[in-house]
Amino acid sequence: MSDFRKAITERILMLDGAMGTLLQERGLAPGGCPEEMNRTAPDAVVSIHTEYAAAGADILIANSFGGNRTKLAHYGLETAVNELNSRAVELVHKAAGDQTFVGACVGPTGRFVEPVGDASFAEMVDIFAEQITALAGAGADLISFETFLDIRELRAGIIACRDVCDLPIMAQMTFDDAGRTVLGTPPDAAAVTLDALQIDVIGANCGLGIDGIHDVLAQMRQVTSRPLIAQANAGLPILKDGQTIFPGTPEEMIAYHERLIALGVRVIGGCCGTTPNHIRAMRVALGNFSHDWTPPARRTFLSSRSAVAEFGGEAPCALIGERINPTGKKGFTAELLAGKTAYIRREATAQLAAGAHLLDVNCGAPGVDEAVAMERAVYAITSACTAPLVLDTSDPEALERALQAADGKVLINSVNGEAKSLERVLPLARRYGAALIGLTLDEKASRKRQKAGLKLPNASLMLRLPSACRNRTW
Repeated sequence: MSDFRKAITERILMLDGAMGTLLQERGLAPGGCPEEMNRTAPDAVVSIHTEYAAAGADILIANSFGGNRTKLAHYGLETAVNELNSRAVELVHKAAGDQTFVGACVGPTGRFVEPVGDASFAEMVDIFAEQITALAGAGADLISFETFLDIRELRAGIIACRDVCDLPIMAQMTFDDAGRTVLGTPPDAAAVTLDALQIDVIGANCGLGIDGIHDVLAQMRQVTSRPLIAQANAGLPILKDGQTIFPGTPEEMIAYHERLIALGVRVIGGCCGTTPNHIRAMRVALGNFSHDWTPPARRTFLSSRSAVAEFGGEAPCALIGERINPTGKKGFTAELLAGKTAYIRREATAQLAAGAHLLDVNCGAPGVDEAVAMERAVYAITSACTAPLVLDTSDPEALERALQAADGKVLINSVNGEAKSLERVLPLARRYGAALIGLTLDEKASRKRQKAGLKLPNASLMLRLPSACRNRTW
């Protein structure tokens, strides 16, 4: 088996198509558990994989979409996570050839992460880690996250995957015809957040036909240089004689091949309603195009759940709002001690109205539990406005709680050259996909400054423009 990461640089890979609809044709009862068929009807599952392999699929995806314990609990199968997921990968291996990649599918739990839902970020990481441990242990070649609606849940899944294995990762969100997820994330914000987590392939699946998927990926391409994946439905569903059908023909599925390839799509497959016939036609059509692709130059972006901000390079100078900081503000300190967020919400919206692009968050004050306060502040700001965040704390626990609470790619303020600072901050930045303000100071420089009686400058001032410059065009 060749290396997946190398393969997507050399050629476009063909993914398989829908699993659920074919399982229903082969015995899955209405409302039944698809993953249980790995145990009760393994031959039916293998036959589907075999048909997709014969149609020309380079990647076969295991029947493990709902294999997390939360979803399996609906069927009383929450204790069978390891068995059903391991079996799913084993069944793919029975159908896969020597040059076929075995992909393990991971879908959402059906719950939302706090504060939108009742699941903590740490709980989500644990749920996904359990499933992915089983999938990786059974011999999967890559992990494919599919049909996610909540960017924070997807972040938790990717972090869990990184914790338990080093397999390549494909990650896809589902967008509606207005170009957003159910929780309001547009394609560009999703792509910035996923790119920061350094996954291998980014894209969209389900929800839309091939034209809609193309439009979503075109927006993603504006902010990421990573390979893309397109996994469209076979048209938009219609109800006929009491049944949901997908009317898209194989010819319609290949109509966007040239445009998708030009965007840098390196994996193409099908979602709801697609069959081996669709995959066969798409496989043949790929032979008519060059598979060469040069990634665009990387640029630096930050994101929230619903917005993107670019800085550095040729981008306009980014203005950082600094007023969410208790230094010299007795009223704000009192609110932090009382667990209130009125000041935070008010200042967040006021600074955005005044022209800030990013919002700095600092909750360090005597007597304040900074970890709790930072988490609460991030929740408050993200509920009040859309700006990406700058996390301003020297407390590692507070920084991690804030990183978990954030919806997108944030900027950490800051790290310096001291070993203690590097050892605390860099692993968190990598784990949660954050950018960094780096200070050119180390232990030697710090001792010199202390000896001279000088204070360390506020790092974010390095990116902030004086008030006289705010009305200029950059």
